[in-house]
Amino acid sequence: MSLVAGESAPPADAIVDHYCAATRAQEGSLSGASMEVDMDGYIPKLKKHGKLHALRKISPLGLIKYERLLFEGDRTVNKEVIQRYLNAEVELQKDRRTDTAITPENYKFKYKGMNRSDGRDVYVFQVTPKQKRESLFKGEVWIDTETYLKVQESGSLVKNPSILIKKVAFIRKYEIHNGISLPKQVLSVVDTRLVGKAELTIDFTKFEIDPSRRTNAETGDQ
Repeated sequence: MSLVAGESAPPADAIVDHYCAATRAQEGSLSGASMEVDMDGYIPKLKKHGKLHALRKISPLGLIKYERLLFEGDRTVNKEVIQRYLNAEVELQKDRRTDTAITPENYKFKYKGMNRSDGRDVYVFQVTPKQKRESLFKGEVWIDTETYLKVQESGSLVKNPSILIKKVAFIRKYEIHNGISLPKQVLSVVDTRLVGKAELTIDFTKFEIDPSRRTNAETGDQ
């Protein structure tokens, strides 16, 4: 269901229900998929850069694994910025699911209105975690009015992952492709106690689904 010009938005609770249902429906769609990743890290205080090109694979169980293909730049950026991000994402996938999902069980949703993102109408919700736990954030979620899939998450973590980190702020952008919300770009700024701010930009490209899964989907086989 899409929103036509002049039509009012559905009730906020209904939007959130549709969003949760759409998110659950696509959970298995990314299993076995892969995409290329370009990570650009920068530590302004040290004036140091580093870039990593890698392959991001999602196992049939939904776990993320990175294959490092090429790194250029300063080793400090690689260790303190890029590698920390990779480790954090992999560890999060091992433990997580329900207790960090962006759902009414974990967050309060407050409707803020509508906006536009890459030519699409979106519903904007302010989200506030009900508990102060690692990986939860306070910020906004943008939901596509046609598919009810997420197109952007932004904000800052409510609990820092380390005593060496003072604040983690981010913007995660997604694009809708064949009914799936795919990562497009992550912009992150981590305020550390050792080296000051550390900036990381991640671009995702060349999304591919495992050929065997594509064949099964086309034939209707499981």
